[in-house]
Amino acid sequence: MAFLAAAIAFGSRFASKVLTTALGWASTLLFGRVPASRQILLLGITFGSVIWMVMLAGFIVPDLGAFLLLLIPPQNIIPEGTIRLLMLVGVIVVPGIVGLVTLALTSKDERTARRALEAFARGYPLTILLAILLVFLALLAIYRKVNSVIRRRTDAHVPMVVKPGAYEQVADDLDRALTDAGFDLTPETAPATMSMPAKWLAAVAGRTSSSLVPDRMLRLRGADLDILIYPMDILISGKGDDVTRARAAMASRLTTSAAHLTVTAEAQAIEDRLTTLAGVTREEGAPVPTFDETAAAEFASIDEALATIRIPYDEWEVLYRQRL
Repeated sequence: MAFLAAAIAFGSRFASKVLTTALGWASTLLFGRVPASRQILLLGITFGSVIWMVMLAGFIVPDLGAFLLLLIPPQNIIPEGTIRLLMLVGVIVVPGIVGLVTLALTSKDERTARRALEAFARGYPLTILLAILLVFLALLAIYRKVNSVIRRRTDAHVPMVVKPGAYEQVADDLDRALTDAGFDLTPETAPATMSMPAKWLAAVAGRTSSSLVPDRMLRLRGADLDILIYPMDILISGKGDDVTRARAAMASRLTTSAAHLTVTAEAQAIEDRLTTLAGVTREEGAPVPTFDETAAAEFASIDEALATIRIPYDEWEVLYRQRL
């Protein structure tokens, strides 16, 4: 009996780990890898949808819902009708909470009472749709992982925050950078399995997802690499050496694109100052920026900021490379 209990406990922990990992892959496939400040919110939204699915199952089969939600085996202490009632309350309440959480993805000046009511109402179709998409994307993500293992490929993420209205421009810059590095890639619309869920989600979530879901997700595909471009992330799939070369090409050639390669506000402010110093322009015949006293003073100020700024080390490395 003790062995059976231990086996059940181990199986539950293993299933929980697999579910958590699959949901993480699914949310990454849907949104890309987003800044840490938003990851907790997105996890709350995704797990809210999962909890809603479990409570819906619990309303239909109370013992199943109690086991999935609390790992409580079938028992005779709490009446089945009480469990079903509690599950029904959860089914009704959770979508509204999910909707309110999406409001936190917007700027503070947009969090009005009217927006809160709209977000609360939108939470119901959003939770249902997201629950369906998460199941689909979790299966898709597992398939991609298995396929990558079989083909001996690896996945890597490059943080990037595209500036408003510049998504396709950044995709062109990315294609050019990788072409200059020797990769033969073809720009195309991402496959429907990747792009359509994002479009459906954007249609339901409205303006709260505008910065996370592109109107048209783009893909760069070649014999060596398969790259998905999100507004806040680049997902690279390929052989290890090719992925390393691609990341190096992005790091060295995308420093002046219309996107931030850092995600914290403090780091992005310094990126903007460096971009201004570089005199970035797309107009032919524009004057080449000169190093004068004003530029020297700005560099000195940036160097002082880099010596004192409190940001993750990987972001500091990006800024230091751009400064050089």
